[in-house]
Amino acid sequence: MAARVTLAAVVLAGALTTACAKHVSATIERTRVDPAAPLAPPAYEWTARAAQVPTSILFAVAREESGMPLHGRWVPWPWTLNLAGVPHRFASQGETCAALWRALQRVPSRRIDVGLGQINLGYYGNRVATPCDLLNPYLNLLLAAEILHRFHRIGEDWMVAVGRYHRPAGGAAADQYRRDVANQLAEVLTEAGETTLAKASLP
Repeated sequence: MAARVTLAAVVLAGALTTACAKHVSATIERTRVDPAAPLAPPAYEWTARAAQVPTSILFAVAREESGMPLHGRWVPWPWTLNLAGVPHRFASQGETCAALWRALQRVPSRRIDVGLGQINLGYYGNRVATPCDLLNPYLNLLLAAEILHRFHRIGEDWMVAVGRYHRPAGGAAADQYRRDVANQLAEVLTEAGETTLAKASLP
């Protein structure tokens, strides 16, 4: 419980650092997980609880943002960059970091999205010490969950926050993104054997 409170404070206070992410990752890896078809891997469960967002929503967003086919499943891939609208996937964190530094020489930071949650470097790069810190999967998820939490209004459907995650101003792009994430969400819940939408209705 104490570890969960600490994680919640980190997320909601915005004190995101690589050191705190490493501490969180160690805590997550020690956590016992219910083997009965969990909605998502432990990192998503912990981060979602800390940020007070549905685990299924966070995992569905990550699948939509950085997902790729792997061993017969569609999974979020941490070594993903989107450069000026074109996705690029790499084999390791180091390789992705090198590509990110090269990209910064030619692509404006607001046209670069990084990691599991495809965090926009231009808008959120000031939350980390260096751009490559966003390639820490745990830190990236912490920030993605914080963004979703910030965009949610009490009593509102979580899918509205999902649209804002992609396009805060709303409009057609946000609506299409909501539909795409809704499809991912349906797959997540089907794979987990769930019959409800974990407090998130489809649009």
